[in-house]
Amino acid sequence: MADPAPSGPAARFTTGSTLRHVVVMTATGSIGLVSIFVVDALNLFYISLLGVQELAAAVGFAATLLFFTISVAIGLTIACGALVARALGRGSREDAAEMGGAALVFMGAATGLLTVVSWPFLGDLLHLLGARGETLTLSTRFLQIVLPSTPIVALGMCTTGILRGVGDARRAMYVTLGSGLVAAILDPLLIFGLGLGLDGAAFSTVMSRIVMLAIGIHGAHRVHRLVRLPDRARLAAAFRPFFTIGLPAVLTQIATPVGNAFVTGQIASFGDGAVAGWAIIGRLVPVAFGVIFSLSGAVGPILGQNFGARLFDRLSATMRDSLIVTVVYVLVVWALLAVFAHPLASLFGADAEARDLVVFFCHFAAGSFLFNGAIFVSSAAFNNLGYPTCSTVFNWGRSTLGVIPFVWAGAQFYGATGAIAGWALGAVVFGILSVVVCFRMLRRIETNGSRDPYPTPPPAAQSPFSTGKVSTLP
Repeated sequence: MADPAPSGPAARFTTGSTLRHVVVMTATGSIGLVSIFVVDALNLFYISLLGVQELAAAVGFAATLLFFTISVAIGLTIACGALVARALGRGSREDAAEMGGAALVFMGAATGLLTVVSWPFLGDLLHLLGARGETLTLSTRFLQIVLPSTPIVALGMCTTGILRGVGDARRAMYVTLGSGLVAAILDPLLIFGLGLGLDGAAFSTVMSRIVMLAIGIHGAHRVHRLVRLPDRARLAAAFRPFFTIGLPAVLTQIATPVGNAFVTGQIASFGDGAVAGWAIIGRLVPVAFGVIFSLSGAVGPILGQNFGARLFDRLSATMRDSLIVTVVYVLVVWALLAVFAHPLASLFGADAEARDLVVFFCHFAAGSFLFNGAIFVSSAAFNNLGYPTCSTVFNWGRSTLGVIPFVWAGAQFYGATGAIAGWALGAVVFGILSVVVCFRMLRRIETNGSRDPYPTPPPAAQSPFSTGKVSTLP
């Protein structure tokens, strides 16, 4: 039997310092998130110790496709967290629990369908990215092991959306931290201890995802009782508000892997050494800037609860505090990366062109996260306050107009290093514009405070989520 619902105020973000809420949610969220990225980086480090460059390149190609599937899950998790937080902000725990259950159903169905559809085309997709020969064979095998676990990790991520929506950053951290610890233990055991090599890394990933889901379900259902499996009427009522946020959020999230896929394709033309360097950068970015990724997830529930409670002045305060945290953090990390650029390259065994790319990123391109961070934070506001299309526009703009011409030109004139430079420079314009538009949106909300982007149906057509009762509709 589930534990009693926790006592205390359900909407904890509607009082107290917004800066404190931002820092606490970001810190706890980043610990779990960065732990996964650290394990991912260790995964590549262990593979590099095998001394086969094709293995590292294979991981890089596979990661690009996996990034796409995970981005879909992240987008739907944003919808889950936003709606749970807004229901709690209104004071309706019943609505929040019903939305949590519906979100899990939608998440499992969507990512399961994605897995089935993409499975027959793995080789073609990897070939399109530039994988060839033994690298293509290895990356395909890695994905054949890992890809079927996509719905598992997606459901685990959805539970973190529920936990962040209720403000339980500590248990949301446990979900990802526990998964990371399992992978950290199993990686060396399977890769070296049992001699499974790349297959060992894949099996470790699958098992860590299973643990992630188990911990998440315990926190969301057993502890908070915010998962109520829905009937058909509840699913129908949840469908529109969930996908009103979820679809634009998914489009927003897949913009980044689409842009990265173009970068990977350009870099692949310079050989496996360049792809290996790009793969190392792909592991450094989330470890170094995981706090910024976590910040975008942390802001959403804070905004959602205050919006649900109609405390509009706290929305602008939350955004200002989030941007301050972004700037301070990125400047500190950029300085550290610049100082330790060469030791980091050596740690991953990078040499020749791979080493040049890693060092260039640490010295110069890492600074672009001042502007990428601004896009992340602004997108959280757009998604949670009823303007998800703005988030989609800015992220796709960043990943197309802010990537393709810059990366292509850089690759043509300066090779793989130029491609990395173009990838970084494209963030500047879109980062600045996203912040300007975001604060204009906040002023509009404060002026027209009655606007609700996901209004409750009128009494004559009330949904189960507005009454807490099961609909009598067939």
